[in-house]
Amino acid sequence: MNKLSIIIPCYNEENTLERCVEKVLEIQDRNLCLEIIIVDDASTDNSLFLANRLAEKNVNIRVKYHSENQGKGAALRTGFKQATGDFVAVQDADLEYNPFDLKKLVQPLISNEADVVLGSRFLSGEMHRVLYFWHFMGNRFLTFLSNMFTDLNLTDMETCYKVFKREIIQSIEIEENRFGFEPEIVAKIAYMRLRIFEAGISYHGRTYEEGKKIGVRDGFRALYCIFKYNASHAPLPVQFLIYLFVGGFAAVFNLLVFLLLYKVNISSMIAAPVAFISAGMLNYLLCIKLLFRHQVKWKSSIEIALFFLLVLCVCFFDCLITISMLSISFQPSTAKLTATALVLILNFCGRKYFIFPEPSSGSWKAQSNDK
Repeated sequence: MNKLSIIIPCYNEENTLERCVEKVLEIQDRNLCLEIIIVDDASTDNSLFLANRLAEKNVNIRVKYHSENQGKGAALRTGFKQATGDFVAVQDADLEYNPFDLKKLVQPLISNEADVVLGSRFLSGEMHRVLYFWHFMGNRFLTFLSNMFTDLNLTDMETCYKVFKREIIQSIEIEENRFGFEPEIVAKIAYMRLRIFEAGISYHGRTYEEGKKIGVRDGFRALYCIFKYNASHAPLPVQFLIYLFVGGFAAVFNLLVFLLLYKVNISSMIAAPVAFISAGMLNYLLCIKLLFRHQVKWKSSIEIALFFLLVLCVCFFDCLITISMLSISFQPSTAKLTATALVLILNFCGRKYFIFPEPSSGSWKAQSNDK
């Protein structure tokens, strides 16, 4: 018999928690036994009391709690560590999702066709409650952006319903405490090159008056998480676009610093190198903050030294290419633009493959065999 661990993060859900657990228990049958782990995230209502009462009535229900409110991601992190089933699923306590859909989602895992299965609210012909247009557009946009960075073709990255093989979810370090969990976990399962399936589910959303908690701040956090957890191993065209942004921002900063120093009567012989070095430091900081992983191959001091050595090499090649093209009668604008394009590519490749080389992700099975 297969065992499914269902993690229910709970914060102030006294109105729906009991009905949610009852519905979850109904999906148990002779081929699927359940383990329900309710994680109360410091509720201020009767949620914890109700959860403990449910656990007293059913040995398959366990309760964990946080003394301070930390968020959905933190509650899931606690629950995942406690899971003992063959598979692990997430179920919100607010009953926006129908637990019977979990029986459909777990099937590809049972048959070993998939490692992770996601439920999609937008892939289904099932009944949906009609609610907020801008929430819908926000979800679509975040899913689109996530797909660009992960090279997946999901239709609903922000879905609550994600079902995993237990050993997979327990091997992943969850860093996000709130709703940033969703883009974080999608980024990490994409990097592990898992077999990811998606299936349509029903959805009965609720309004803010009914207790909906996700807000605009969580949307901005999701954007940040998509960049944070994907940028260092995103598809090459996406990385190059981010690099162009970083380089462009640093170039503008270089110009502004030079003009500011020149305006306060500092000689150009001093202003130019100070502006260049300042822009170089900003470029480096943006690279390790937005694009590449810090200290992947080199220690910090060596990494910085190699970074600036690469910058000097690129400057040399820029001058060499420009002068060489001018010597064979190219127009100055053509020579400079060509040199700029070539050294831009050289600079990016040097950073990606030498200064900040990203280790090969490999498949999850290969990673497991290496341990």
